[in-house]
Order: sequence, then structure tokens, then C-alpha cells
Amino acid sequence: MDPTLILLVVALGAFIVFQVFQGRKRKRETEERQTKFVPGVEIMTNYGLYGTILTLDEDTNVATIETTPGTVLMIHRQTILKVADYAVVPNAVDDAEALDEDSTDALVSGEPEFGERVEADATDTTSTDDAATGSTDPAKKSGE
Repeated sequence: MDPTLILLVVALGAFIVFQVFQGRKRKRETEERQTKFVPGVEIMTNYGLYGTILTLDEDTNVATIETTPGTVLMIHRQTILKVADYAVVPNAVDDAEALDEDSTDALVSGEPEFGERVEADATDTTSTDDAATGSTDPAKKSGE
């Protein structure tokens, strides 16, 4: 037999065995994670939404979560990513206050806010039409 054929068969066999063991490991981790999802647990979804599980329906794979008091969402169970890690969950009240402070600082410093239109300066002699057409005629610029 050719040694390269033997090497190829051994490599293929190792690849198949590796895939089987990785599949079992992933399945075991998924089952462990699913057992942690019970009503009352704080979770994070795949799209970054934090909430508390209210109900889980095993038959339809629908989870009902409460994101804020009074806001109840129905999501597919598979979109639940993990149990919430409080080290990364931001405090919404502190963030809102920080945003208010940033916008106040921008107003005090005279800088425009993000997306705000700024009027053309009075000393600017080029009009928007000249800038758009690329006109460099000095007679037009002086107002004649």
C-alpha cells in the first residue's frame, strides 16, 4: 500500500473522531445551559436584550421575558444566549445621567450635537450653489 494513502485515511479517521467528540461536547454544554433557564432568572438574548424569564413553553419553544417593569416580550427560546452577567449589565439610570451631562457640555462649549446642522458662517463668500457646481467665477462670488 502507498504510504500517502495510509496517511490520508488516518487523517480522515482522526478528523471524524474529533468532530464526533466536539459534537458531544457542544450538546452537553447546550443541555447544561438550558437547565439554567428557569423562570425568574436574568438572561441576555442573542441580540443583547436583557430581561427576566417569566415563562418557558417547551412545546412551542417560546419564552416570555420582562425587560422593564410592565414590558413583556415573547421570544423564541433559542435566542436566549446566557444567564446575565451583572459585571457587564449597565446601569440604565447612570447611563441616562451621563448622556444628559454630555449633551449639556456640548451646549455649553458651543459644539453642535451629533447630526445637528450648522448654519454657514457669514464670512463665507461661496454659496452652496457655487460649491455644488464648482464655479470659480469671481463675478459670481462678489455678487454681480
